[in-house]
Amino acid sequence: MQDNKAESREAEGRSLTWIVAPLVVFVALAGLFMFALERGDPTKLPSTLIGKPVPQTTFPPVEGLTQGEKPVPGFSSADLASGRVTVVNFWASWCAPCTDEHPLLTELGKRTGVPIYGVNYKDQAPNARRFLGRHGNPFAAVGTDTNGRNAIEWGVYGMPETFIVNGRGEIVYKHVGPITAESLEKKLLPVIEKNK
Repeated sequence: MQDNKAESREAEGRSLTWIVAPLVVFVALAGLFMFALERGDPTKLPSTLIGKPVPQTTFPPVEGLTQGEKPVPGFSSADLASGRVTVVNFWASWCAPCTDEHPLLTELGKRTGVPIYGVNYKDQAPNARRFLGRHGNPFAAVGTDTNGRNAIEWGVYGMPETFIVNGRGEIVYKHVGPITAESLEKKLLPVIEKNK
């Protein structure tokens, strides 16, 4: 009789463990996610490319994109090792934050004189042309990344993202998300000035 009671308590203990263990794991994971959401800042995502040469990539031109009568060229990683600081901005016509940051890219170019290279990400040429026609073209060259493969090589997480490249073609800064007036003044302009 006592053996039956002991076995019964043991079975109840095992059943309770199978109920409580998943609950404990769930609560722990939920707490971790809440902590990450409150503390997480996507602009502070690490980049393993800082201090390294830009990935060997080629961005073909946006089909039919012109500036005046001249076609706007695409570019390659070799163009970014020209001896002067450059900025590379990944954007798309379907990206609302890209629209918000666009005037600041124009201001960045005017204030620093550095060439800005645009990468039109997973977009269609007519949409890219329409976007630049509506908002202006601050880019010295505009390449396409229609399948997103080059963005993966660059470690891009989402649109928009901006990279500052020194004259040797090395990435010295990565900005995740749209450029704001504050990030322009406190982050991008100082990094550009330091690397000129």
